[in-house]
Order: sequence, then structure tokens, then C-alpha cells
Amino acid sequence: MLEGLPPNNAAHMMRLTIDEPRARAVADLIVESFEPAEAAAAAFETEAPWPAGGKAWQVEVYFGFEPDPDDLRGLVAAAVGEDAAASVQFARTEQRDWVANSLAGLAPVRAGRFLVHGAHDRAKVAPSDIGVEIEAGLAFGTGHHGTTRGCLLHFDRLLKRRRPRRVLDVGCGAGVLAIAAAKALRRKVWLGDIDPIAVEVANANARLNGVGALVSALVSRGVENRALREGGPFDLVFANILARPLRLLAPSLAAVTAADGEVILSGLLSADAPGVLAAWRASGFHLRERIDLEGWASLRLRRRGWQ
Repeated sequence: MLEGLPPNNAAHMMRLTIDEPRARAVADLIVESFEPAEAAAAAFETEAPWPAGGKAWQVEVYFGFEPDPDDLRGLVAAAVGEDAAASVQFARTEQRDWVANSLAGLAPVRAGRFLVHGAHDRAKVAPSDIGVEIEAGLAFGTGHHGTTRGCLLHFDRLLKRRRPRRVLDVGCGAGVLAIAAAKALRRKVWLGDIDPIAVEVANANARLNGVGALVSALVSRGVENRALREGGPFDLVFANILARPLRLLAPSLAAVTAADGEVILSGLLSADAPGVLAAWRASGFHLRERIDLEGWASLRLRRRGWQ
């Protein structure tokens, strides 16, 4: 798994070798604890055996600033134990090649008919697959994270019973969800992100996937950008962000969702799901399906009164 934007001037790295569950936990914790442009984390299997069985996993975290080693060790200790914190190492690295190196060892991620992959795995995309290729030099969420995969699984299931005509992706990041929708539906998708660099990344990935004419990301906090609001009402809204903005944006996103529309929400830890659901219930939605992956929840909601 790899999540995060290549941080500006990413010259600092934290490395930890540990078992798989704790490696994933540390990588997820970093994503939650820092702004996307400040830090990004990768966790992947190595060839070395782990003493308790299986293979050892390595966590690599890249920072756009010089981190405080004591603070980070304390963060790791609180999450996965003092023994893991004692094994944390720090180093300087080359900004230009950390993303490509991290992505090179990642296997494609399948979510139903969708396959998120790098250029090195193009040959693994079957004729029946909908492939979404992520450029290694432009990584900002790769589909390896449980939140993105959960959203794609929801979307794959939704497509078996309806084909949305208007789709919105809020907090689009790399554009994985919007690109998947454009390729599956062959329709324009509206999308935006608060981060201008993420918008550039999403648009570059759209061109890479041959849907640049259908996917054009805009800078927007939620649907503050008028062009996004005017695209509605939307039959499907993706919002793969974080629990707090999911709660705060519920009224404004509900306002641009069609009467029979559905929303797919993620970016929230399993424990955060009740609070997010409460906010969306207040806006007239109810839970239709929940997917939990790697400690993250992905929710599909629909307006009350529609089945």
C-alpha cells in the first residue's frame, strides 16, 4: 500500500521493518497524522522472513520537512508498541525517485472488475477488466489503501443494477474513482480537490488513462466551486476524504445529490462511522451497505424512501 502526495522537498525518510498488521497500522497512522503535502507512507512485503512466521514488511515514510525523531517514535510506540518504536530508523533520501521506488514493488489492486495498476503491470489488465493506471511519478493514493478499494467495490456492485448519468468525486486525490467512473460509464465526471497539486495529478492521470476529455478536476473545497454545483444533481457522489469533513459537508453534498441518488463515503476509521452516519441521516440519507477493509469503513448511502 502507498498513500500520499510526494511531499514538497521530500528529503527525509523514516524506515521500520515489522510484521504486516503493524506495518499497515503505522502507514495508516502517518496518513492520518500529517497533511498530504507533508508526508506520505508506503508499506510493502520484503523477501526476509519474519521471526513469528511469514515475511517481514517494511514501512517507509517520506517527509517534506525534518521530522522530530522522538515525536515519531512516540507516535509509533503508542500505535504498535515500544519494541517497534525502538527499531525506527531515520535517513535522508533523494526526492526524485522515492515514489517510483515505492510503487515498483506494488502489485495491482483488484476491486471487482476494476484493476488499479502501475505501468509495469499493464500486461496484467485482462480484456474484461477496467484498468486504472497510476503514474509512479504522480502518486497520490494508488488504490492500495482500504478506503479507495472499498469505494471501488461499492461502485462495482452499484453498476450491476444501475448506470449513473452524473457522477461527482469530492476530494478526488489522484482521480482513481473519477477515472474508474469515466471509463466504466463513458460519461463526463465532475471532480475537485482542495489541493491544487492533487488537481494537477488527477488531470495528468486522466490523460494517461485516455479519459482527459471526460475528467477535468477543479480546485474546490467540497462543492464551493460553482462549476461543480452546476453539474448536478448527481446520481452518484464519491467522497473519499476524512471523517470530520464528511460530517461537515453532508448538507452541501446532499443538496447536489439527485432525489434517487447515492453517495459512497470513505476515508473514515471504523470507529468514526457512527458519527458520519448520524450527520448524513440528518440530511435525509440511510445506510445501504458498509465495507470494512484494513480498519477503514466505506459506506454506501441513499435517500430515505428509495430502495
